[in-house]
Amino acid sequence: MKKTRSHSKKGLIILIIITVVLCAVTVLKKQERPEEYTENKSDYIDSVRPDIDVELLTPNEYSRAGIATNKITGIVIHYTANPGASAMNNRDYFEGLKDSHITKASSNFVVGLEGEIVQCVPTWEMAYASNSRNIDTVSIECCHPDETGKFNQKTYQSMVDLCAWLCLKFDLNENDVIRHYDVTGKICPKYFVEHEEAWKQFKGDVGVKLEKLKEYQ
Repeated sequence: MKKTRSHSKKGLIILIIITVVLCAVTVLKKQERPEEYTENKSDYIDSVRPDIDVELLTPNEYSRAGIATNKITGIVIHYTANPGASAMNNRDYFEGLKDSHITKASSNFVVGLEGEIVQCVPTWEMAYASNSRNIDTVSIECCHPDETGKFNQKTYQSMVDLCAWLCLKFDLNENDVIRHYDVTGKICPKYFVEHEEAWKQFKGDVGVKLEKLKEYQ
């Protein structure tokens, strides 16, 4: 009887240990699994969307690979580094990569010198722009007139409007808007890296615009 009880206790202990281990593994897997892409699809979101020219790239492995993004947790601002080029110039460069195979590069959006906004890649697909953050961010390339990288007023205002709208769409705030520099240390966007006060002002302007959008939600 004693041996039987002893074996029973050992068996119970082993069973408990196995159960605990399995539970721990399940919890860890859930924590490691990234959250899936979601967005706010309300009629209000659509009604306050800035004017966007949707010119999606042809699916290809160099600029639009069709890789699904995870839950969007940030918006990354870039500058194009080609002074005077338009939003469509940059969009067409990304399109041409399917033939040239020079590099892998793209952006979800490009904001132009006249304030035009061109969408190149859907927000639920990964663009090749922000390195390790490609998978969970929306990227915005921004045009600039000269080598300083400073954005003109039309470009700046559209950047603010687009960022605020994306924040509303993905339940983010102005602090979730970051620079390419904040991901890799690259001097991009140049003016906002070299002028920290201008970057803080930009985020503040996004916050103000976002609050205005929320007032009527």
